[in-house]
This record gives sequence, C-alpha cells and structure tokens, in this order.
Amino acid sequence: MDLKPIKIGLIAELTGPLSFMGIANANLTTMLVDDINAKGGLLGRPVKLVVEDGETSESVAKARTAKLIDIDKVDLVVGGIYSSTRLAIKSEAVSRGRTLYIYTEQYEGQENDPLIFCTGPVPAQQVEPLIPWLMKSTGAKKFYLPSADYIWPHLLNKAASRVVRANGGEIVGEEYFPLDTVDFQRTVQHIMASGAEVVFNTIVPPGLTPFLDKLHKAGFGKRGGKIICTYFDENFFNLVPSEQIEGLYSCLDYYQELDDPFGRALLCRYRDRFPGSAMLTAGSGCTGHYRAIKMWEAAVNEAGTVERDAVIRALDHAKLSEGPGGPAEMVPGQHHVRMNMYIAQAQSGRFRIVKNLGPIDPNERALSDEFQLSNVR
Repeated sequence: MDLKPIKIGLIAELTGPLSFMGIANANLTTMLVDDINAKGGLLGRPVKLVVEDGETSESVAKARTAKLIDIDKVDLVVGGIYSSTRLAIKSEAVSRGRTLYIYTEQYEGQENDPLIFCTGPVPAQQVEPLIPWLMKSTGAKKFYLPSADYIWPHLLNKAASRVVRANGGEIVGEEYFPLDTVDFQRTVQHIMASGAEVVFNTIVPPGLTPFLDKLHKAGFGKRGGKIICTYFDENFFNLVPSEQIEGLYSCLDYYQELDDPFGRALLCRYRDRFPGSAMLTAGSGCTGHYRAIKMWEAAVNEAGTVERDAVIRALDHAKLSEGPGGPAEMVPGQHHVRMNMYIAQAQSGRFRIVKNLGPIDPNERALSDEFQLSNVR
C-alpha cells in the first residue's frame, strides 16, 4: 500500500509588506491540512504541507516554487497574493513543472490555463455590483483612480472605468505609481482639485498608509468624498488609523461580522489555535485558501487518485456546501468560483455589511481546450 505522503506546496508571504496576510494564509492552510490528517489523510495517505516564504517578492516566489517542483515534487501548488507573484509562481509550477496550481487571492480575472484554478473573487463579483450600487445610493459620479503600477490595478481600473461610464459617471483622473512610492502629495492635490467624489484605490502597502494619511489630512472625507477599496478587510484597522478610513466601502466574499454559524465556528477555532497571530480575513486570501484546500480534497476523493488530469476533471465541478461566507462552487469550464459577495462599510473601527449581494458568477471566459490536457504536457 502506498503510504507516501501527498504533498501540497504553499507559497505564503511570511515576511515583507504583505506578511500580515501571508502568515494568516499559512496558519489556515496548516489547520486545514491537520484536519485532513486527523481524519486519516487522503486516499489513506498522509498529506504533507510544505510552506515556503515568498517574502512578498516575485523573484523569491519563483525560486521557492522551483524548489517545491524540483526537490519536494509536490502534487499541488497553492498561494501567492500579488498578481505579479501569481505569474512568477505560474512560470515554475505550470509552464515548466506542469503541476496543478490554485491561486487563492481576489484578482483582476482573465487567468485562463487548464492547470490553474482561481478561488478568489474577480471584477464581475466586486467592481460590477459595487460601483452601480454606490453611485445609486450616494449620487456620486466623479471617480479618481490612484493605483499601484502592476497588472491587477490596470485591469481592475479598466473594469471600474467601464462600469462607471455605463452608469453615467466619469473618470476625472487615473494615475499609476511604482510599488515603493510613498510620497503622494501631488496626487492628493490633483484629487482635491479634480472635484472627485469617489477615490477608487488600488494603491497597496507600503504606499497605502502615506496615501490615506495625506488624503485624510487634505479633507477629502470631510467634504463628503467616498473611498472604495475592494481588498480592504478587518486587517486594515491595524494598519491605518480608523478615522482615515471611516465610511470606506469594500466588497469581499466574507467579513468577520457575518452572522453565519459555520464562519463563526471556523473563526473561533482559528483564534484558539493562533491567538494574537495574523487575522483570518477575506482580503488576505484566507477564504480563497479555504476553498482551494477543501475543493481539492473533494476532487482527490472523487477522482480516487492524485493524478493531475483526473483531479482537474473533478475540480472543474467541485462544490462546497459551507465555508466562510457561505457555500461555493466551481463554474464548470471557467476554473473560477461562484460565491456569495458582500458590500461592507468601515464604521467606527469595524466593517459592517451594508448589502448582501448573494451568490455571484465570476463570468470568466471558459477554457476552450478544457479536457484536452494531453496537449499541455
């Protein structure tokens, strides 16, 4: 009998600007793998989790993924936060290693590879419901888009601009900055002069805190300005003074205040196991990691093997009857997940859900060669 462990390789940002997210992702994945092993493993075999620190750096993530493929010979690669990190992982795990990869973070969509599944929200689930709702409920029409200069902001802004214009609004400014930019004096002056009513923010740490500080001090919120940041979750109250993000709107697949017995129980178990550690949140990708591990576990059980193509066939229609935020299911042919989405607003240092959007389709392009996997060896 083959008792050789089944191996999962996880790239988590344990250090660097996104460590407050990556540590939580590693914690939760560890807990889920321990759960599988406590039930006797998968197919009668133990599951071994190999965690590598991506250090919030593309080159490091690429090198660590190469180790997971060449030395650890993992059956599955999971993780990565920035889209640029996903592409670094993809180059080693998928393009070279021909290994199944599940990307767990909310992102710009459009990933379209037979060996990649995505378990976080995409623009059709965040931008498309949130912006029309905000414009209708506040009357705001003028949007300014300050952005980090990499793939996710560029494509998210394209989606946001399309939706703003379709709803009778206008984009009064759009700017891109290198990831290490920390001086936003000029940009904030532009925002204030432009008459912008909404700042749709895709600046990320480390630039995020100085940007929000300047925007607050310039009086944007005082004059009735609204901030949208789709990735904001409970973590950001530890990063930013709460008065700077009072009233901010976010749109994610889970918030800790959700009155859902399953989510509450998972959160309690996580806090008991990792007291004082990084928080279980949706923006960090914890919910995407949950779906990744549980859907993969279901797919392996259905396939009765860890053979890549058989697992992919089963994963293509995987469903979870419960999870943080509610049930979820892979949309066949799309490699993306239909999931519940929520609009939340920062109020007095916590996120309150202002609109339960219910289950929303990812509306990603179906893979044309879905099961001609023999072509991709």
